Amino acid sequence: MREEFETDFENRIVSARFTPSDAEEEATEEVSLRPQRLSDYVGQEKIKDNLRVFIEAAKLRGEALDHILLYGPPGLGKTTLSHIIANEMGVGIKITSGPAIEKPGDLAAILSSLSAGDVLFIDEIHRLSRSIEEILYPAMEDFALDIMMGQGPAARSIRIPLEKFTLIGATTRAGSLSSPLRDRFGMLMRLEMYTKEELARIVSRSADILGIPIQPKGALEIAGRSRGTPRIANRLLKRVRDFAMVKGDGVITDGIASLALERLEVDSLGLDQIDRRILEAIIRNFSGGPVGLETLSATVGEETVTIEDVYEPYLMQIGFLSRTPRGRCVTPHAYRHLGIAVPGNTAQQLSMEGLSKEEA
Repeated sequence: MREEFETDFENRIVSARFTPSDAEEEATEEVSLRPQRLSDYVGQEKIKDNLRVFIEAAKLRGEALDHILLYGPPGLGKTTLSHIIANEMGVGIKITSGPAIEKPGDLAAILSSLSAGDVLFIDEIHRLSRSIEEILYPAMEDFALDIMMGQGPAARSIRIPLEKFTLIGATTRAGSLSSPLRDRFGMLMRLEMYTKEELARIVSRSADILGIPIQPKGALEIAGRSRGTPRIANRLLKRVRDFAMVKGDGVITDGIASLALERLEVDSLGLDQIDRRILEAIIRNFSGGPVGLETLSATVGEETVTIEDVYEPYLMQIGFLSRTPRGRCVTPHAYRHLGIAVPGNTAQQLSMEGLSKEEA
């Protein structure tokens, strides 16, 4: 039941997570949309500028790059950036994820297979078990594996040297990392949400790679509904392409993009049917809130953890939803976006929330 539920919400067209359909398309695409160099990577200018300095300095010294932690919401390009770092350094890269490393022997096998300067990319690094982390500490600091041989009084520790490597960890929950692990990263870099103009450049670049004729206004229309996330922008581009081929002349215009995304139930701010259902449930059933998370979960038929981790962040980011000590409240901005009249008491109630929070 849990697996069916996860598959359902992760296949949303506006999901920022890497979905099963993304994996299928990536496997069948003849060309990759991932940029290979920093010069091709759109956005994250501060991170790119710093990385250029760090990479050049490491190459001048002939050393491996220091360990890097990339964190931020899903879909912003953490995996892509790790490939770029490896390409700029001229080294190999091995990719794995926290949940995939189940036993200490799994990590030991990966680390011992790395060549000098190689990049090891661990996605969802916050999901590493504590026993795996204990092996990772000396590997990151001393480039060595400490392995226990034997059991009981006869047990002894053997240290196996490793080639110097760069660990790049990626996480959407930097706060979930243990302090000892977080402190061993020399560089901590937060990826920010993309602007509409940056996403339009990404859409235009992807369209050019895929051979899709697109007008600048068409790229902007797609970008405006992509929730600040390149992964969503590229996914929407492929779906709009289908509409352009069948309903138009093959060229993505703003009109075709708008038609396609309305048919896909993605509105002008990137909200889909489930987002709107959550907002409307709070407005119609609870007069705009406050409403507790458990009650909201039962009302809309979604699990509490999914509402909190998947749906709420974007609604809060655009100012449509607020968390208060008494529960969730819909803001006047959401009322207006949904075309629902804002009750007088709702505006007054929300204006008083700041006092409630301070007093709490």
